[in-house]
Amino acid sequence: MEQTQTSHNGTAATTPGAQRRILVVEDDATIVDAIATRLRAEGFLVQTAGDGPSAVDTAEAWQPDLLILDIMLPGFDGLEVCRRVQAQRPVPVMMLTARDDETDMLVGLGVGADDYMTKPFSMRELAARVHVLLRRMERAALAATTPRSGILRLGELEIDHAQRRVRVRSEDVHLTPTEFDLLVCLANTPRAVLSREQLLAEVWDWADASGTRTVDSHIKALRRKIGAERIRTVHGVGYALETPNP
Repeated sequence: MEQTQTSHNGTAATTPGAQRRILVVEDDATIVDAIATRLRAEGFLVQTAGDGPSAVDTAEAWQPDLLILDIMLPGFDGLEVCRRVQAQRPVPVMMLTARDDETDMLVGLGVGADDYMTKPFSMRELAARVHVLLRRMERAALAATTPRSGILRLGELEIDHAQRRVRVRSEDVHLTPTEFDLLVCLANTPRAVLSREQLLAEVWDWADASGTRTVDSHIKALRRKIGAERIRTVHGVGYALETPNP
């Protein structure tokens, strides 16, 4: 049976198979209703949870394709929810935070979140980012089953495209799908400076300059995992992946 979904640009698209499932975890009834209404209008199946324990239980029972997760929750917070859900099975996570606090963002990315948004946010941008995140997961799944010759080695940094694995000094480094795509984007043109807007468009498919802080936070999280010296900041422009001299 075919079902109709709405694409990221607002046009309807008929696709075979089940609709994507999204679990929205938020204790503010007004916000959760607004998010759920918008996502259902986009063609998604949506369930909601208002606290940490019920979020973990629902995720285990319902097996969502994506989690939208507030940090501040009753029971236990969204960071703990993310840890427990990711321990069950890998699932893309978008964090929501009421505070424009970069520490919260970095901690969220560190426990397995793929993206974040700071309240207040527009429902249009939220829906667009959800579509982008799901498309990225589909690309990652396809890449895992598509043979690709060779492993990219840049000094002590090794990127295995087929397995989507990264090693530093022969040690595996766990990256989220977003961090992996960001690293690959930089590694495709080593030493070349890519602007925040370019990275946002290439990795997130999001062209709005208001999202460039997302790039900065992911770069910081990536530096913590592969080594700060490997990514150079060009102030006022963007970032470049440093490579050893030939």
